[in-house]
Amino acid sequence: MQAGKLIVRVAAAALALMALGVRPAAAQKLDDPTIVAIFDAANSWDMETGAIAAKKGTTKEVRDFGEMLVRDHQIVRQQGRDLAKKLGVTPTPPKDFGMAKDHAAALKTLNAAEGKEFDRAFFAHEAAYHKAVIDALNTTLVPALKSQDVKDLVAKVAPAFEAHRAAAADKLAKLK
Repeated sequence: MQAGKLIVRVAAAALALMALGVRPAAAQKLDDPTIVAIFDAANSWDMETGAIAAKKGTTKEVRDFGEMLVRDHQIVRQQGRDLAKKLGVTPTPPKDFGMAKDHAAALKTLNAAEGKEFDRAFFAHEAAYHKAVIDALNTTLVPALKSQDVKDLVAKVAPAFEAHRAAAADKLAKLK
């Protein structure tokens, strides 16, 4: 299977999981600490995929996009961590966080891909991943939040997530 198709499949699976936020066994405990942990993981994971692109991208445009993801998501992740500390919330990942397995599969695929195949797989992943995160935030995670401060942070950074999604989708379309 082509790396790009596998990444899209993994991202589609991630979308389904992010709609719940966690695997069904842990879904009953979708509280603020769990949501903050999911938000933290989403940013951390995109920093990892961005770092891979910054090293493996075949063009300056791909490498720059990867570096931007690392930089942007590092800032947002730190804002989430600072807010959690201020609120006295200890981010608590779900017990059965299935997205961690999906992320590991995406990393394996990206690490194995080379050349233009890598570039396509990376942009396909980023477009689908950002869409999954945005959809999950809008439909499941934000409605479950109790803290207005956390809701405000998510609202503040949501346009950047959408900009990343749109840019990745545009770059992928240009590669095809």
